[in-house]
Amino acid sequence: MANDNPNSSWHYPKSAFGKTWVGFWRKIYRPLGFNKGYNFPLFIIFVGALMGFVLARFQYLNVSGRWAPASIPGEWFWYSTGYRRVGITLHLVTIMPAGFLVCFQFVPVIRHKLLLLHRINGYVIIALFIPSMVGVYMITRRTVGGSPNTQAAIGTLATVTLIALGLAYYNIKRLQIDQHRAWMLRAWAYAASIISLRLILMAANRVLATSGGYAVAMGCDEIFADYAHLGIPDQANPAFQLNPQCAFANTTVNGQTVVPISSATPEGAGATLQLTFGMATWLAFFIHAAVVEVYLNLTPAENERLRHVSYERQLEAGYEHPGSAGLTVDRWGDTPVWRPSKEMDGLVVEKKIDGRAVEEEEADLVAKA
Repeated sequence: MANDNPNSSWHYPKSAFGKTWVGFWRKIYRPLGFNKGYNFPLFIIFVGALMGFVLARFQYLNVSGRWAPASIPGEWFWYSTGYRRVGITLHLVTIMPAGFLVCFQFVPVIRHKLLLLHRINGYVIIALFIPSMVGVYMITRRTVGGSPNTQAAIGTLATVTLIALGLAYYNIKRLQIDQHRAWMLRAWAYAASIISLRLILMAANRVLATSGGYAVAMGCDEIFADYAHLGIPDQANPAFQLNPQCAFANTTVNGQTVVPISSATPEGAGATLQLTFGMATWLAFFIHAAVVEVYLNLTPAENERLRHVSYERQLEAGYEHPGSAGLTVDRWGDTPVWRPSKEMDGLVVEKKIDGRAVEEEEADLVAKA
């Protein structure tokens, strides 16, 4: 419903109910350091989803005992030994703690009142995230079948996320806080696309199941290993019975057979995921990349506020081009050179009222009340 009262707004309502609701809502999010009412629900949705996803998968730190039985059919055949075993272990034991710790980086009260903790936590996250991506590169060749589409999608996602994280780190070392915020949001938006990827996979697999007619070439040894991993003894292994080509010499091409998509057998389920995984990765990455850019473009006031904070800190540190000492558009593109605004009209500036930081507009209203 639109707000037709020109003297009232959703942030500063005039009605008794509106004041009660806004007051109640602020009592919830203000202790966490949020100054904008819309940021708290976004925090609950997106950071909450990441926290829940990570906590549900902490059990996978036991790679052979927990992750292997739940892995995509065919993967453990390749990951059980050799450098790929090192790669999947390295990835899991580093990305899980990193994903857990990063959730606390988005709590404003920690950034404002526990800055040292925020910085130390940030360094730990980066130190964990880099080797986790090294693990990804080590296993990419055989991830979910290892098709060129899947390899390109995973490689691109890992590389772009690392680049964004590197740019966030560079900008904070240059005290360019606005760009640090932007690139850190991008980095973890890209990384969190693995959550949306699962949802897209579920939908895509249902579509393929109803469409039919799809098949994938899979190795006979890989199929046999899938059943063996389920605890079926070799003499009772149905791999050759279900895939007759594997039972006879000179009837396969490089030891592979054609497996139609199906949910009835491990190899059929694996074939379905191999067909959709690359597509789902690209689509999830695109959605997350688009959403984070929309958010950044809808919050220019916060960006400008942090730009002025960066200007002040860079000026105190003696940097050249204060306000633009990091990777800013005005230094690398053709936009006008940024200059600090004396008035800062419409921008969010911290003021203190009763010992807490509030927005400039709210501070003015309180002062007039």
